[in-house]
Amino acid sequence: MRAFSYFWVSLAAWPLAAPAQAPAPPPAASATPAGQALFAGSLVPHLVAKQFAFTEGPAVDKAGNIFFTDQPNDKIYKYDTHGQLTVFLTPAGRANGLYFDKQGNLIACADAQNQLWRISPQGKVTVLADRVDGRLPNGPNDVWVSPRGGLYFTDPYYKRDYWPAGHPGPAPQNVYYLAPGARQPVAVETTLKQPNGLIGSPDGRTLYVADIGASKTYRYRLGPQGQLLDKQLFVSQGSDGMTLDAQGNVYLTGQGVTVYSPAGQQLAHLAVPAAWTANLCFGGPDMKTLFITASEAVYTVPMRVRGVR
Repeated sequence: MRAFSYFWVSLAAWPLAAPAQAPAPPPAASATPAGQALFAGSLVPHLVAKQFAFTEGPAVDKAGNIFFTDQPNDKIYKYDTHGQLTVFLTPAGRANGLYFDKQGNLIACADAQNQLWRISPQGKVTVLADRVDGRLPNGPNDVWVSPRGGLYFTDPYYKRDYWPAGHPGPAPQNVYYLAPGARQPVAVETTLKQPNGLIGSPDGRTLYVADIGASKTYRYRLGPQGQLLDKQLFVSQGSDGMTLDAQGNVYLTGQGVTVYSPAGQQLAHLAVPAAWTANLCFGGPDMKTLFITASEAVYTVPMRVRGVR
């Protein structure tokens, strides 16, 4: 999940002698026949709301309600299965990535103080971790809860303007595993340039991790102690957030949404009308609504395929 502040670019950073160049247009919507079959209709996302500063971290609960963050405004919103939008929690620790555990608690990457939180359905906060390798994390970014209850999270470095003076500088950008009941996360992937989005399969056997800094996404086999084994390049594309559907297709974000088959073949691309598409998940009572967080807005796309929790 990218830093929202990265969209502000100083004019002084550009060489004065460089000729003006128009930015490359974003990819247009497209789909193979197999990709088109995933969608219930048009590939055009439907605007739900556009009242935010920067949306992130969508996660779905057991009923199909979707929770997402507006990180600059320090809020977590709930978009319920009836289409009602309400504030679930504020302040919200500048939450970024979210995911629900089996007990109905919302696990949050709380970026304000570089912590990993558990938030009860009533909004009670418990700090699960605030140190990695004996130091303050860079800023937990995205999180996935395995069927066994362990937590995997990425820790890239994105400097925040709300951090206090004297905040430590960049530390190793790793993927960590927090075992059930443990207080100390363990680094399980230390070779990536800048890990960001991640998502695991519902059977708990596979984890996908995006190295957004290297524009690659990898697939791992999960070991019995939470290890990441048999690293394989999945596709040469990075991603902010990501999700899976029930057929095992992988949905990556950034400049819109790109859908890949389990074999890594591109099936479809959604052109999202926003500067940056940060994240997505499936929701709704039938888990057939693709919910997309993109810059100042949130969108939905009706699907034929179901998502997974």
